[in-house]
Amino acid sequence: MGMSSITLNSRVNESSGKYYHTHKLFLLCNYILLGAASSCIFLTISLRLVPSLCGFFVVLLHIFTVVGAISGCAAASSESWRWYAAHMVTTVLTAIFQGSVSVLIFTTTDNFLGSLKSYVREDDAAIILKLAGGLGAVIFCLEWVVMTLAFFLRYYAYMEGEGGTRRTAKVQEENVKDWPWPFQV
Repeated sequence: MGMSSITLNSRVNESSGKYYHTHKLFLLCNYILLGAASSCIFLTISLRLVPSLCGFFVVLLHIFTVVGAISGCAAASSESWRWYAAHMVTTVLTAIFQGSVSVLIFTTTDNFLGSLKSYVREDDAAIILKLAGGLGAVIFCLEWVVMTLAFFLRYYAYMEGEGGTRRTAKVQEENVKDWPWPFQV
């Protein structure tokens, strides 16, 4: 497959700033995503949602967001396309669900809170839930930024090719069949 010998870290060090800022921005967004998802976990746990199935799924969604951010950090320094594919799949799925849950929280707060079966007073629970919804909206936006940066980093790695030489259109046409599609495992 040809691309497995190139790592983003070696390319970043060789290019001395060429893709350095994109790589650092990618890692920074993943770390912010980790912090926001962890905060959402603690906010939803503070609603005391343990007996609720819906509350369990909300916490599980934030756990998947954390796993996606960790796989993103691993994908940034990995030689494998599998980490990249795992990162993209988890990020797309969690972004869709984070956006959906955030919209549900803001549009039907009382109904959503009723299905969570929280033990917290209703006024306080609504505020905590809206804070979690706001963080969910931030997570939704950050996940799309992270996916865009991950795409550009992999695109740069592919264009550089082996040995740091830029690929031309003729070489690309010859090697189309060898393209390491991200979802091939």
